[in-house]
Amino acid sequence: MILSMTGYGKTIVELSDKKVNIEIKSLNSKAMDLSTRVAPLYREKEMEIRNFIAQQVERGKVDFALWIEKKETTDVMVPINQSTMAAYYKRLTEIVEETGIPAPQDWFTTLLRMPDVMSTKDEAVELSEEEWDAVFAGVKEAVQHLLDFRQQEGEALDRKFRANIARIGELLASVEPYEKDRVPKIKERILDALEKLPVDYDKNRMEQELIYYIEKLDINEEKQRLSNHLAYFISTMEGKYGQGKKLGFIAQEMGREINTLGSKSNQAEMQRIVVQMKDELEQIKEQVLNVM
Repeated sequence: MILSMTGYGKTIVELSDKKVNIEIKSLNSKAMDLSTRVAPLYREKEMEIRNFIAQQVERGKVDFALWIEKKETTDVMVPINQSTMAAYYKRLTEIVEETGIPAPQDWFTTLLRMPDVMSTKDEAVELSEEEWDAVFAGVKEAVQHLLDFRQQEGEALDRKFRANIARIGELLASVEPYEKDRVPKIKERILDALEKLPVDYDKNRMEQELIYYIEKLDINEEKQRLSNHLAYFISTMEGKYGQGKKLGFIAQEMGREINTLGSKSNQAEMQRIVVQMKDELEQIKEQVLNVM
């Protein structure tokens, strides 16, 4: 089973006075690379959040964000510091009497604008256990959405890889007819060239050298190894998740065999087939970077 490292999850936790938005997304990375942005009220729980995400997500470049949206409602009591407000009023009336500056027409509005009269900072609110339980349940839900997304992406990658591997296998099988024809043609071309030379040559020695040269062009070993790599790639995909790096190594070995086929294939049609194999393999290499 393949899991992708690309994923996204989001949940909204509805509380009495606010909405808590939780968002998490991940991309491919060689290791766990986690960055978090947490609202000040829940900052004390950030390490707990990080540990949970690292345990569940395991690998990838992960961005996590948790922020608060206040609800607009008239039912919520706005905290007003009455003693501070009274002190401002007393001092301002004294200034009015001493200086003769006109008093404000709306004392209440003026006083509400003074510093520290209204306490609205989240830092002044203590996080309750009930609220944290609800928010952490939202964190778990967002992470689960990301894991579900990864599984869906993994299924798509699985289908794509199987199509690429099958195509490489078909191209490898199509090499055989050209392979049978090329050896006699190579031998005939070399002998024709020798016959045109104005010198005699040792035909027995020539036969030995020709056999040696043709053996160096033999691609049976490369074909067998490439077939084995194709089968190994599929069996590795069907194993336990977390096989991304191993699939990358197998793809590299497949590339070596295809390159060797290309270097030995001194025949136009075979070269064309090798180019098509490389195209399929490049698609695999590009997408295998997203596999867990």
